Amino acid sequence: MPSYLGAIGTANPVHRIAQPQIAEFMARALGFGEDDTRKLRALYRVSGIEHRYSVLPDYGRANGDYTFFPNTPDLEPFPSVGQRMAVYRREALPLATEAVRDCLRQVPDVAASSITHLVTVSCTGMYAPGLDIELVQVLGLRPDVRRTCVNFMGCYAAVNAVKLADAFCRADAEARVLIVSVELCTLHFQKSPEEDHLVSNALFGDGAAACLVLGQSLPNEAPSLALQAFHCGLEPDGHDDMAWHINDFGFEMTLSSYVPKLIQRGIRKLTDGLLASLPVQLGDIRHFAIHPGGRKILETIETELGLSRQDNRHAYRVLRDYGNMSSATVLFVLRDVLAAAAPADHGAPVLSFAFGPGLTMEAMLLEVSFNKYPLPFNKQAQAVDSPKPDELATAAPPLELLNVN
Repeated sequence: MPSYLGAIGTANPVHRIAQPQIAEFMARALGFGEDDTRKLRALYRVSGIEHRYSVLPDYGRANGDYTFFPNTPDLEPFPSVGQRMAVYRREALPLATEAVRDCLRQVPDVAASSITHLVTVSCTGMYAPGLDIELVQVLGLRPDVRRTCVNFMGCYAAVNAVKLADAFCRADAEARVLIVSVELCTLHFQKSPEEDHLVSNALFGDGAAACLVLGQSLPNEAPSLALQAFHCGLEPDGHDDMAWHINDFGFEMTLSSYVPKLIQRGIRKLTDGLLASLPVQLGDIRHFAIHPGGRKILETIETELGLSRQDNRHAYRVLRDYGNMSSATVLFVLRDVLAAAAPADHGAPVLSFAFGPGLTMEAMLLEVSFNKYPLPFNKQAQAVDSPKPDELATAAPPLELLNVN
């Protein structure tokens, strides 16, 4: 039987800053003249982002009112990794806790003490004893809850966390896995005019997401997502085009303009690999949860797979309202998919992608599920057991049931 993902909770810091305000901060910090400032404003204007959230209020303030960056013309002495990690340690726990409580409020029948596994995800900060142990204490989880930390994998890491949760639930149908992703990307602003840094400074925001993965449907009538299949692709030519390194003054993101072309080259192969052993074709899919790494990435995928902007609407909304929150972002998109689901969508496949360093491309196939209805059939079981076509004819409803709008 499949495992189920549902009850997705989210949280963001209190500082909600408009994209033009951030552009002005960046221009001042970089000491740009009129021409470079105009170009920077244009970059921010076409990003598809209206506002982002940050644990730092400075991005919406004028020099002289900063609380983290020095109130000097060149922001020197520029904050060190240690100073940034001190803020991460202070801010990550309350944000993660808010996301978890938002998640658990949706399933009052699931007590925190009944959680069997905790998977924490982050690439923007680390310390030990870490966020996982602090969440056990703050949330009242069992001391023997099985803890796993997924660190420093970048924007696709939440998919790996879901894979772990799926494996736990398939091994034990009674498992209740809590996934918590928290990313404080804005701690790592780099004062550099290099194109990679200009682009990453224009995209990333802060946020946290938490979800439950259970070995059985959630104990209410709200929709969940049955986990059907996963597939990973690598484009080694992109090894240097998307990277994440720890340096003296924060974590430095490499994000070249070639990334959309790499995704363009690999996205069809990734999709075909995911669906190859399943009774689902791309044309059957009407629901999408694509990590909005940037506007150009979304547009590239639409072109290659024949999707419309409407198909991709959840990704665009998350990009517009939050920017790219690294690993938490795809969970925000899946939250919107669940929020929009209606009983008529029961059994409908959902295609999800996320991307990160490597260049790594992750794909998931999920299926909308309402607890009060049986699923049409178990696609994952079919992929593993490979029954003959005549067995499918007697064991499951027709494949046309997948074509749910």
